Amino acid sequence: MSVIAYHLIWTNYGTWLGNDPRGSGSQTVYTPVLAELGEVHFGRKKLQPVRSKVREFYKSAEPRLKFDVIRFDEQKRSQIANSFGEIVRKHQYTCYACAIMSDHVHLVIRKHRDQAENMIDYFQQESRLWLIKENAVPDWHPVWTQGGWKVFLDTPAEVWSRIRYVENNPLKEGLPKQYWPFVVPYDDWPFREKLRS
Repeated sequence: MSVIAYHLIWTNYGTWLGNDPRGSGSQTVYTPVLAELGEVHFGRKKLQPVRSKVREFYKSAEPRLKFDVIRFDEQKRSQIANSFGEIVRKHQYTCYACAIMSDHVHLVIRKHRDQAENMIDYFQQESRLWLIKENAVPDWHPVWTQGGWKVFLDTPAEVWSRIRYVENNPLKEGLPKQYWPFVVPYDDWPFREKLRS
């Protein structure tokens, strides 16, 4: 089965470090003052730590970071959404779901000529420039953790499952459900014609 869509996830700068107690996509931590906070575990740990342990880790880590952590309030989430809409239009992406959280982002995007990694790069770079232009962040701040995670979706059932997950994500953080104009309803692509015949 070939890939039909991607679930893309990335985090704000400093909110998911390489030695995060939950595990990470990193193999090592290059900054000594951060490396001494704990061992690296590649991938998500099967047994997740309690939230208080994660909070304690970041309480120790944040003062050691080169830049302040910026968490997105409602205004910044709206500015990011505006930039995402422009990116979707410019690159002709088809977006089925989007959640912009205080410290990370989820997108479900139809397969495209651009690879998933390139999509993440475009969204990160162009939204950062948008935030700088709007004076929402200083021009020296990285905003995002470079790179992100990608989940390959092979069937409409997987796409629907990820859409529901992304749509419900804000509710877990106590935010209202998000509706963005660049998000379009999923129509079972690329199997819709087969389903109709």
